[in-house]
Amino acid sequence: MSLKFWKNASLFAASLALTLTFAVGASAQDKIRTVIIDGQNNHNWKETTPYLVKILEDAKMFDVDVATAPGKGGDMSKFNVDFSKYDLVVMNYNGDRWNPQMDKAFVEFVKNGGGFLSYHAGNNAFANWPAFNEMIALGGWEGRNENSGPYLYLDNDGNVVIDAVEPGPGGDHGPQWAFPIDNRAPEHPIMKGLPKTFRHCEDELYQRMRGPAHNVEVLMTAFAPADKRGLNRHEPLLITVPYGKGRCVNYMLGHAGKQCESVSFIVLFQRCAEWAATGAVTQEVPADFPGADEPTFRDLL
Repeated sequence: MSLKFWKNASLFAASLALTLTFAVGASAQDKIRTVIIDGQNNHNWKETTPYLVKILEDAKMFDVDVATAPGKGGDMSKFNVDFSKYDLVVMNYNGDRWNPQMDKAFVEFVKNGGGFLSYHAGNNAFANWPAFNEMIALGGWEGRNENSGPYLYLDNDGNVVIDAVEPGPGGDHGPQWAFPIDNRAPEHPIMKGLPKTFRHCEDELYQRMRGPAHNVEVLMTAFAPADKRGLNRHEPLLITVPYGKGRCVNYMLGHAGKQCESVSFIVLFQRCAEWAATGAVTQEVPADFPGADEPTFRDLL
């Protein structure tokens, strides 16, 4: 073979390598930069955070970091997350209040267009922080009561009821059971293509959630019957809330690791995360998504 051939071949190989390197770099850069905050929780965050990381990474569109706060009573002044590095914050935390600098940075992050996804007991956090409660719209426990805002639920005709009259605590649930979920917003990007009704696994069905309840869109509910210590009403389990330019999602399922392996949880968590960060959902509904009768599962870890 001629010297000219080898020169051309070498130039082609170098050009191909440069193209591939650029493509890989661009792909990594295009991923949704995500941070999961944990470190304190009345649930087992050490168990659930690895599941959340795996679920997001399996979607092939998230680049995930974890920021772990000091334990209860620790020095929160040294815990700071550089929110400017991220497109999405996932809340797997409730416990001691962050320091004022981090509080302010988080509010500015969401207000300026950052995505925020509160996972399960993340909505128990910061009962006395007005901005945080505006973002989640509905929270529970941690001393919440009628002074925290109204209850919000749906009546049997599917109408949203905002009950600012009834006093009582915020946050409650009965025993875990495998309840059916009703898709209340079939045209919303998160819910589009999902069945009208589908079966979730044994999990906590939150009820008596209360808070500011401003600008809430209810995406899905489950009926909490009296024989499961429910209130015989349809309880919101997934809601969205605008905050400034940001998109906030309050997703109340996923008590522990076994719930995180439910396909209904996995798919919705991935879709909530993409929508909170981008305002769109590009993921297809997988073939193993459950119907109305039985939950489905994946072995993740």
